[in-house]
This record gives sequence, structure tokens and C-alpha cells, in this order.
Amino acid sequence: MILKSYEINKINQNINHFILLYGKNEGLKNETLNILNKDKNDISNYEEKEILESENVFIENILSKSLFEKKKFIIIKRATDKILKIIEILHLKNLEDTTIIINAENLEKKSKLRSFFEKDKNLICVPFYPDNDQTLSKLAYSFLKDKKISISPSNINLIVTKCNGDREALENELNKIEFFSKNGKKINKENISKLINLNENHSISELIDNCLAKNKKKIIYILNENNFNNEDCVMIARSFLIKAKKLLVLSTTFEVNKNIDLTISSAKPPIFWKEKEITKQQIYKWKSENIKELIYSLSEIELQIKKNINNSINLITDFILHQSSSETSS
Repeated sequence: MILKSYEINKINQNINHFILLYGKNEGLKNETLNILNKDKNDISNYEEKEILESENVFIENILSKSLFEKKKFIIIKRATDKILKIIEILHLKNLEDTTIIINAENLEKKSKLRSFFEKDKNLICVPFYPDNDQTLSKLAYSFLKDKKISISPSNINLIVTKCNGDREALENELNKIEFFSKNGKKINKENISKLINLNENHSISELIDNCLAKNKKKIIYILNENNFNNEDCVMIARSFLIKAKKLLVLSTTFEVNKNIDLTISSAKPPIFWKEKEITKQQIYKWKSENIKELIYSLSEIELQIKKNINNSINLITDFILHQSSSETSS
């Protein structure tokens, strides 16, 4: 059964034990997950890859019951059609007090996983499309009003345009602005441009681009020429994650059409002409499956940085040098 993202309240988790969330709007997905887990049950996160490597163990864990558990709330991340067989097996079982969320990226209409969920009235399928600028503007105005931060409409438009329909990216940028404002500093266009990386903190952007292109000599040069601080490390990890997600879309497209120029020219948002050559290098260097692993690793390294902020520079430097040296393409 298909539901819109604003119809989440129609889900009855006593009946609807399996919920498929697919699409690129990670920010709205996260909000939805919080709503679905309103009872604050402990969440068990699984990567599809680890489930496929130990199918029987996963199924046994789902079916086992514990006296100490209120309810099982399972999230399967980066799901694809490969997980369908396991979902079909579990769907035949009596899963009391269990909710399984299958979180996938874009699924085409011919996707078997998507079709399975759409056709069964007890299975929930919710697509998450990118937010438009109007929606993001409303979210920005609401956030800034709540935090009592004064920013002109033109500067809000500046922030929204930067986010390219990504609610999660907007939240990150607004959090930066809130942190900046707490120091009593003036919020003007110049400061906003620096904060939201509108000029994209050239050194950070160049560092990530060359890492994805595996230009190790250039990476070492950038690292030696820049004095990144602890706060920069979080920004590097977040910027890296955003670029990796964009590269995943390009890589997936290229694997289908086998035409690098068509892949570049059809990209949305468009790729600036100065970035086309290094983007081609990145596409050639990375397979989509390797990028998915990279995205998972980036989430982990960001968490480590936040937990060990005093060691963050060593953590991010080691991570970048490792990624620039690893073999990811045939």
C-alpha cells in the first residue's frame, strides 16, 4: 500500500509490521523515523550487506523474543531488491511487537522490492521526494523564528538555494548559523556565505574532490598547505558525505548508460564546467557499490570525530589518505 509522506499517522504498527521508505529526502525520512518510533524503543540498525552475509542469523534474531524487550524496532539501511527474499520470509511469520523499516534510496518502478510493498495492503510503501524551495523556506523561517535569529529574506533564499532540495542539508546549515549567532556575531551575507560554504571553502572542496579522484599527491599538498582545525573536521566529513551521495547518483547512471558525457550532461543539479573533468575521474574511479560503503564509513568517521574532537584532525587525515589509496574500481 502506498502512502504519502504526510500520511504517516495512518500507519498501524500492530498490523503494518513492514514499512518501506525510499527516495533521496533523508531529512524527511529521519523525521518520519522519529514519528514511527514515538515510544522511543531501542533501535537496531542493520546494513543490507551484513544481513545478506548472515541471513539465518538475522532471521533468528528477528524471530527470537526477549522478556526485557518492549518492542523490536529494526532499520535496514541502504536496502535494494537483494533484501526482498528475506522480507518475504519474515512476512509469512507472526511478528508481534516488531516493526521493520526498510530504508532505500531511489527505487525505479520496475523494482521488485517496491512492487512487493505497493501491492500488499498490509505492507507500507512511502516515497520521499526532494523538498521544493518553498517547503525549505518555510522550514528555515520557522527554525530562525524559534531561535530568535534575524536574517533577511534574501539571505534565507541564499541558504535554501544552496541546499538543492535537501532538508538534511538545510538543517546542517541552520545549525551552523545558530552556533555562530550564539557568539554574538553579526549575521550578514558575508558571514552566511562563509558559514554555508557558498564559495565552498575552496580548500575543503578541493581536498574532497581530489580524494574522490584519488589524486594522492594533490591531497598531501592540500593537507600540508592548510591548517584545518577541529571544527573544520566535522565540516569536511559532512561535505564529503554530500559529495559522495552526488557521486553515487552519477556512478549508478554511468553503470546503466555506459556514456560518461551523457552522464555528466544529464546531471541534476548541472555540473559546473570547471568541475566536469575531475568529476569524470571520480566516476571512473568508483563503482556504486564502493560508494555505498564509503557513505557508511563517512557516517562512522563523523561519529568518531564528534566523540573524539581533540583527535579529529588525525582521524579525518588518516581516513582521507586511506580512501585516496584504496582500490575501488576494476
